[in-house]
Amino acid sequence: MPEALRVCTFLLDGKTFALPVGEVREVVKDLEATPVPLAPPSVLGLVHLRGQIATAVDLRRQLDLAPWDPERPHVNVVVQGGDGLVCLPVDDVGDVIDIPAAAVERPPDTLRPAVRELVRAICKLQDELVLLLDTARAVDPSP
Repeated sequence: MPEALRVCTFLLDGKTFALPVGEVREVVKDLEATPVPLAPPSVLGLVHLRGQIATAVDLRRQLDLAPWDPERPHVNVVVQGGDGLVCLPVDDVGDVIDIPAAAVERPPDTLRPAVRELVRAICKLQDELVLLLDTARAVDPSP
């Protein structure tokens, strides 16, 4: 790992997660997703993002967190997926921070395998743990 890892943090269900800042394209408030029939359960729908269509993926479902409430205000973290833009609705966006390499550890084997595949590393900060997600796996809507 590099000397320090620069990440964009965000909250989901009261927990702090992060993605590498270089993989975050933008952050957009309250985009409405149009449901898609027969889509995988973790696909919330499609969103219109300034002339482009993006898939909204439900990280809460993938991480086995409390269900997403579309009526609640949210923020979308937009990343580039393998097949185009992907919006990840989150409760709130935190800061861009640098995490020293010494504070980064592999996820423990005690995590469920499905979650362990999404979590690339655990980052130990002074007052909290941050779960660093694997962007490619996080945007994959497969069950």
